Amino acid sequence: MLGMVAYPACVLAADMPVEYPTIEAPEPMAIPSVGGWYLRGDIGYKYYQAPKTELSNPLYGGGQYTTGGHDQLVNESLGAAADFGIGVGYKFNEYFRTDLTLDYETPARFKGSLWCDYNTTSCNSSPNGGYYDTERAKIAAYTALLNGYADLGTYNGFTPYVGAGVGASYLQTSSIRSSNYGSDGSSIEGDGNWNFAWALMAGVSYAVNQNLSVDLGYRYLNLGDAKTKGVTDSFGQTTGLKYNNIQAHEVRLGLRYQFN
Repeated sequence: MLGMVAYPACVLAADMPVEYPTIEAPEPMAIPSVGGWYLRGDIGYKYYQAPKTELSNPLYGGGQYTTGGHDQLVNESLGAAADFGIGVGYKFNEYFRTDLTLDYETPARFKGSLWCDYNTTSCNSSPNGGYYDTERAKIAAYTALLNGYADLGTYNGFTPYVGAGVGASYLQTSSIRSSNYGSDGSSIEGDGNWNFAWALMAGVSYAVNQNLSVDLGYRYLNLGDAKTKGVTDSFGQTTGLKYNNIQAHEVRLGLRYQFN
């Protein structure tokens, strides 16, 4: 009798559905983007080294500037300027990227002293004898650079890097104030010219997310030479001013947006 009661109970238990525990699949982890095209924008503060400035023709003015290197300016300075840049680049992997950048540097104020062999309203007496005038100008710069960077690993979102670039610069002089005039009374005017340019960079970027990075960096930039137009004296000698070996040190802050 007991066996007959137990048998239906076993059959009933066998017919009951078995509930298995539910195992939830983990959500896929976001994979950081390590390659692809990106856009960049930068602003910066530019500090110039003093250029080596001279007359382009020391025979101007009857040869007065050929004595004692008087065609060379002294006490030169070139003021600071702001820098604005845009660019497009490609990141090949976690360690190497390259970009093409275009930059505009606002006009920096140049000032220097040039020897005069006589006293005029524009020439001031020098403690060492003779006279010196104050030459002034503004110099603006445009640059196009092809750059390469080595990213040195990522640590808590921060990626230090070093880089170098080569390209071209266009230097534009304006607002020239000089004691030298042509025999017809004409004054020296500004001019523009192209140069070979190169740069060295170092900095660190921080990944805000997979696409956006903030970049803080230093750049040394060699822009080449700037010049003015010339004037002609009564001896038929034409001269202008040459601003040689213009170099800048920059602190730059930028954003990079990388496409997936």
